[in-house]
Amino acid sequence: MRKIILAAMLLASAIAGASAADGKLVVYTSQPNTDAQQTVDAFMAKYPAVKVEWVRDGTPKILAKLRAEIEAGQPQADVLLIADVVTMEGLKKEGRLLAYPEADVSGIEAALYDKDKTYFSTKLITTGIVYNAKAPFVPASWEDLTKPEAKGLVAMPSPLTSGAAMIHTVTLTGNLPQGWDYYNALARNGAQASGGNGDVLKAVSGGDKLFGMIVDYMPIREKAKGAPIEFVFPREGVSAVTEPVAILSTAKNADAAKAFVDFLLSKDGQQTAAKMGYIPARADIALPAGYPDRSSIKVLGYDAAAALANDAANKEKFGAVMSQ
Repeated sequence: MRKIILAAMLLASAIAGASAADGKLVVYTSQPNTDAQQTVDAFMAKYPAVKVEWVRDGTPKILAKLRAEIEAGQPQADVLLIADVVTMEGLKKEGRLLAYPEADVSGIEAALYDKDKTYFSTKLITTGIVYNAKAPFVPASWEDLTKPEAKGLVAMPSPLTSGAAMIHTVTLTGNLPQGWDYYNALARNGAQASGGNGDVLKAVSGGDKLFGMIVDYMPIREKAKGAPIEFVFPREGVSAVTEPVAILSTAKNADAAKAFVDFLLSKDGQQTAAKMGYIPARADIALPAGYPDRSSIKVLGYDAAAALANDAANKEKFGAVMSQ
């Protein structure tokens, strides 16, 4: 009887928590439109009393919009769901994020959320190597992109225009024994850095380039559609952006915002991410088709606070190295 009463109390508590979430919730996100709609639809199916209004753009433009609203004294967003933790670290430092210490982070490694629980990673989007079926060899290592056989055949997104690419650059230079000399070797080998991940996918799938650095889900999706490409998780490890979610300190609907965070971190929310083709943040959710076993993917360490502090210097360094 005691167990039955306890279960009833827990159920009542859960229902009360869900019912507290209602009204309008404004989400600013950098997710692709289709993914953003699927995320919102899945959330509203669980919280029908909440009406979500979402705005989608690249992280730099979303941040510019938010800053303009803050400057005008009228921030509109309750929640941010954007590409990288570096941006979140900057907002946290400014006191723009609301801590949510009660957030349930079951199954999520501590390294994937802020120690003060102001932002939480929702997935892992790693950067590895894509290659065309016509490539002269199958790459297995980052070093392979500096081989003579790959000369002039490597494409990569520019860290000067892509936040994920900058995180990737900082991760590799911080973890590979060659440091920045690795990028010196890429430059000498004729690697081309421009545009974003979509440009790399187009170049490699079309055969203009035969190798590329790219986020995982793009080539995995395109291969499933019949593109003549393969994706490799290099043996040294991969970088990762984690699409963190955070509640703004100026949120008008904090209850609904907390419910949104809870949903994204829950098994249901994480399974939604997996169905979209992403690596879920929770270790207890299976990876999508096309990915290897989670245990075989080595994610390299990354210091978001240090990257934020050194962002300008890293961009200057990259520009100098690749223009030699």
